[in-house]
Amino acid sequence: MITHKNISIFFIILLILLNLLNLYMTINFLWFLGIVLIWIGINAVGSSRISSNYHVKAFCNNPFETEKKIALTFDDGPSEFTLEVLELLKKYNAKATFFCIGKNIEKHPEIVKQIIAEGHLVGNHSYSHSKFFDFYNEDKITEELRKTDQLLEKFTSKKINFFRPPYGVTTPSIRRALKKTGHKTIGWNIRSLDGGTTNVESILNRIKKRVSPGGIVLLHDTGKHSVLVLEQFLQFLQQNNYEVISIEELLNLNAYEIERG
Repeated sequence: MITHKNISIFFIILLILLNLLNLYMTINFLWFLGIVLIWIGINAVGSSRISSNYHVKAFCNNPFETEKKIALTFDDGPSEFTLEVLELLKKYNAKATFFCIGKNIEKHPEIVKQIIAEGHLVGNHSYSHSKFFDFYNEDKITEELRKTDQLLEKFTSKKINFFRPPYGVTTPSIRRALKKTGHKTIGWNIRSLDGGTTNVESILNRIKKRVSPGGIVLLHDTGKHSVLVLEQFLQFLQQNNYEVISIEELLNLNAYEIERG
């Protein structure tokens, strides 16, 4: 398996061997530079692709699911648009998982309460969702995760198990923080990109082409365009006999744990 640890060991050994070889014959500096650049490139790709499991094990779909079952997830809320999302989910009898940002939970606690009351799940999406989150050290990341857990656990009364890293980026610091907090990392295999574009038709076509049994869809509950996409997508799933189920059911994982005193 290609992981950060294995790749690092490989390239360190490679550089040591090249240095030893350099004792007996002159090795062009460009060889060293090339190896380091390749190493950096692999790290960059592995860190940015949550499905690579490069730093942490991420659950991105259920490849063994053969029935037409799929899971919906929403990132970056809660927001005023979450209420519209909840209305649509109720209309189509669909369950979803909402990965909430801590600072938004503080702004809209009543919406989190409604999410849970209507049978949906909540997960941790960091406290700040900072653009620099993946540059934070282990202690800072741990602090953000625990702070957001505490906010969510006021509503669940149970420990939060699910975490989704901002932007889907993972790092060694995130891996070490997750060892402390014990979260399971939830990814996706159907990315809508509705956080970067507001073109409803483009977003809808993108996710419809990628639908398959056992898939996990990433949407956002922070914009009107995402609400419009969701309604048409739920219609599409219904027309094609897909059942929208929870992450818990799809992955056979528990979203919460009962706290032990």
